[in-house]
Amino acid sequence: MAAALAARHDTVLWARDAAQAAAIAQARCNARYLPEVALPPTLRVEADLAAACAHAAGGLLLLAMPMSGLRGLLQAVPAQQPALWLCKGFEAGSGLLGHEIARSLRPQVPSGVLSGPSFALEVARAQPTALVVASTSAELATTAAQALHGEAMRVYTSTDVVGVEVGGALKNVLTIATGMLDGLAATGEPGAPGLNARAALITRGLAEMTRLGLALGARAETFMGLSGLGDLVLTATGDLSRNRQLGLLLAQGLALPEALARLGHVAEGAYTARTAAERAQRLGVEMPITQAVVAVLEGRLQPRAAMAGLMSRQSRAES
Repeated sequence: MAAALAARHDTVLWARDAAQAAAIAQARCNARYLPEVALPPTLRVEADLAAACAHAAGGLLLLAMPMSGLRGLLQAVPAQQPALWLCKGFEAGSGLLGHEIARSLRPQVPSGVLSGPSFALEVARAQPTALVVASTSAELATTAAQALHGEAMRVYTSTDVVGVEVGGALKNVLTIATGMLDGLAATGEPGAPGLNARAALITRGLAEMTRLGLALGARAETFMGLSGLGDLVLTATGDLSRNRQLGLLLAQGLALPEALARLGHVAEGAYTARTAAERAQRLGVEMPITQAVVAVLEGRLQPRAAMAGLMSRQSRAES
């Protein structure tokens, strides 16, 4: 996002690791995560969080980190500074979504989430992307949309923060399931799943995502938008998806620790699956695909058995 915005705005990229910040500033690229992209010469790199927040005062403060880091960063930035986050998931332990964390820490400060189908590499390369910014603050959402909207980035607004966040969180879990299915399909064995099964899994995953969202207070139509169906289709079928790659590795028989080590990046679905399943259980929401993913991640089921179990479920009305 910083690379994409630096061409149009005075942008500062903060990195929590001072050595990493210095390396990025010197090499003009993020060698660890985006080695293919040369950062714009106008993009400034900063290791001092206070200085970065001061730069953002009166503008936009975008927090881009794994969900596990959102709480700490919200506590570290100025207490009254509005913020938008890019992370997607449920917080481990508390089971909270991003807006629930923000509400518990800074209830009077405008905040929101920027989400939608967006691989980082394509955003950095200024390839066409559409996103949605969701906030209960119409002023913050409008300001963000106007600032972010540009030739290669179309930005919509939404007041359904719950729906946008549930979609962003659950699509990662469902993508692991799709990756496992595609990994099984690649074996070419008799009876292996194919494209029919992938379509069914994505469709029923969307229904599962919607059920949980509605139970948490979201609007059904949100899940047919960018942060629901759009993000699910992208990550479930795109090879740039870390969660999809994780599913493919699990289908090869790798245990979760080995698969994550092979991946080398954060795959949020691996940390969201159990938390989402537990929250759904408390709400009485049935989520068989999510539960199957949890069983595979925890080593209680092999991917083939998990998929067979989903197919053997009793027939029922579609909706």
